Amino acid sequence: MDRILGIGNALVDVMTLIDSDNILEKFSLPKGSMQLVDSEKSILIKAETIHFKRNQVSGGSAANTIHGLAMLGVQTGFIGSVGKDDTGDFFENDMKNAGVKTYLSRRNSITGTAVALISPGTERTFATHLGAAVELGSDDLNPEDFRDFNILYLEGYLIINKPLVEKACVIARQNNMKIALDLASYNVVDAKLADFEEIIEKYIDIVFANEDEAKSFTGFGPYEALNSLSSLCDIAVIKVGKEGSMIKRGEEIIKIGTIPVQCIDTTGAGDLYASGFLYGYASGFSLEKCGLFGSVLAGHVIEIVGARMDEHRWRKIIKILKESIDVD
Repeated sequence: MDRILGIGNALVDVMTLIDSDNILEKFSLPKGSMQLVDSEKSILIKAETIHFKRNQVSGGSAANTIHGLAMLGVQTGFIGSVGKDDTGDFFENDMKNAGVKTYLSRRNSITGTAVALISPGTERTFATHLGAAVELGSDDLNPEDFRDFNILYLEGYLIINKPLVEKACVIARQNNMKIALDLASYNVVDAKLADFEEIIEKYIDIVFANEDEAKSFTGFGPYEALNSLSSLCDIAVIKVGKEGSMIKRGEEIIKIGTIPVQCIDTTGAGDLYASGFLYGYASGFSLEKCGLFGSVLAGHVIEIVGARMDEHRWRKIIKILKESIDVD
């Protein structure tokens, strides 16, 4: 099985169940988006929502995906930046406990946090203070850390530091690695469209996007966007919520449905879809199996709050995947 290295913003998520969207309006947070906020605004949002039910879990888009892969038994690594604080220790220990090999830079800044505001109806909006996470730079990338891996996975939020993304891609190519990228958030795509276009066309083999991100990138709805994206990379994957996902490689198009679930919180759905898909890809399975595995993981993670499932749920998932494999 191929080994997978992820690079992303090392964050700790503060999962908060809000009772209406008033708090989003108060802090000018577009529903369903990821907004970068400064330390002061992050503190204000946390104070304003302190009376709501919430819990703390390690997070960050690529970290969620890599954690999920590790729980499936894939050899994984993660490159990121955290503070020299308890929150940074919390993040590192969580990743290591899952079996992830961590390559973390420690900074004097505080570890980044993402306040995930979960609206009634389960859609989530992130107010993210990147803190130490944003201090990861191209100079922190050590080519030696890439050499034990076959696939590089990047989160789109990193595009705000294009030199970092480009250097990571160059090192990956020098090591004959495949490169996968998740577009992250529609507002990030809107802000950095030209940079995304350049990076995808030059380096990326697999692109993950939801329908909003795909529309921001291509200007099209899901079906036309799939064709447009697939012309720039080997495999394009577009997630369309309750309708499942669509995958295209060359002339091959596959539609994958969803599994029946009781949705509580959509946080991590896209990240864990990528875990399932890349697990299948790293194992050499068909694109249909890759999409099915992605759907299974995404379906299970939305039944909990946050993106960290317990061991019982992981055992159930692994059993489902094994049964699916054994059918063939």
